[in-house]
Amino acid sequence: MILDMKVPSPGESISEVEIADWLVNSGDYVEKDQAIAEVDSDKATLELPAEMSGVIEILYESGSIVGVGEVVCKIDTSAVAPKEIKKSPSAQESITNNAPNVSSQSTYASGTPSPSAKKILEEKGVSVSSVKGTGKDGRITKEDAVNAEVSMGTSPAGEVRGQNRQRMSSLRRKLAKRLVSVKNETAMLTTFNEVDMKPIMDLRKKYKEDFKKKHEVGLGFMSFFTLAVVRALKEYPTVASMIDGDDMVSFDSMDISVAVSGPKGLMVPVVRDADKLGFAAVESEIKSLAIKVRDGKITVDEMTGGCFTITNGGVFGSMLSTPIINPPQSAILGMHNIVERPVVVDGKIVVRPIMYVAISYDHRIIDGKESVGTLVAIKEALENPVDVLMQGDIKKALDL
Repeated sequence: MILDMKVPSPGESISEVEIADWLVNSGDYVEKDQAIAEVDSDKATLELPAEMSGVIEILYESGSIVGVGEVVCKIDTSAVAPKEIKKSPSAQESITNNAPNVSSQSTYASGTPSPSAKKILEEKGVSVSSVKGTGKDGRITKEDAVNAEVSMGTSPAGEVRGQNRQRMSSLRRKLAKRLVSVKNETAMLTTFNEVDMKPIMDLRKKYKEDFKKKHEVGLGFMSFFTLAVVRALKEYPTVASMIDGDDMVSFDSMDISVAVSGPKGLMVPVVRDADKLGFAAVESEIKSLAIKVRDGKITVDEMTGGCFTITNGGVFGSMLSTPIINPPQSAILGMHNIVERPVVVDGKIVVRPIMYVAISYDHRIIDGKESVGTLVAIKEALENPVDVLMQGDIKKALDL
């Protein structure tokens, strides 16, 4: 029996994907649920598992753009498994532990590249024999091919000069187009303010150990910012609205997107119903989403539907920036690093930990009064968290 394997839908509104890399070759015997390819959509990279065991025939090369529902490979389920991987107890154990099967290993003899690696080397004009493979049994991996240097001639001093060329992933290409479209299609403006972080830092210093012991998660800045944003958006709901044609769309739920840096780039998972969460729940949810991003397990659904985004360039040392709106949203809050600065308090110059904050917004739907008011409301909440965010009861708010 020949099984046609089709591209599954990665999520709503996604009509095509890119085959980033085949993890097997045509003619390989694959096991059911074995990862056979990595597939890039415009929002995430997903693994494509084999639906049945058998010998695979690949129909598209790595780098091909295919529509959702298209047949990308065939599996001959009547094929008999090679003797090397017939299920003895040891073989079964290795399969259970997701170890690669013997057939896949033997396919890549020393110095042999994967299909995607071979294609990259051909495009760069680099000989396979000149590349040292770092994969199992000397296999040349995709990363080896990407890092392979292309000779660009010799300088007068005899120094070899080279360059690396790498095709951007579907996710990165889509992100590039979206960012350009935001700049071109929105009336984006940015307003700035500064926040005295001393009240929050004092709270964290006093309660962080008890908080972590009780909730098994740290008391970070993100819970304060998230809850401050929720409060501000309730006061200025237009800032959490979106443009759809000639309509302004508002939402009953308060789903806040939080930008997280991962190995495949910046991802923006969503904290659902943030207005119904307390400090511990927000910190736990953000930690869970960040781990999924780091491990490449975040889903498209978990990154869809936010009404407002928070991004923290401060973790990379940014002092000030103009964050770009995350479409189709209409506004984004940028956090930055905390620096001790001289400020005037009660007529005296004192040193305080100051963070510059910025809110970029689409002026087509949000007026200056609303954008500035939102940022001021966030500032007020952060500089007086006990009264504004905790209603005067710290231990109750932190569930201690």
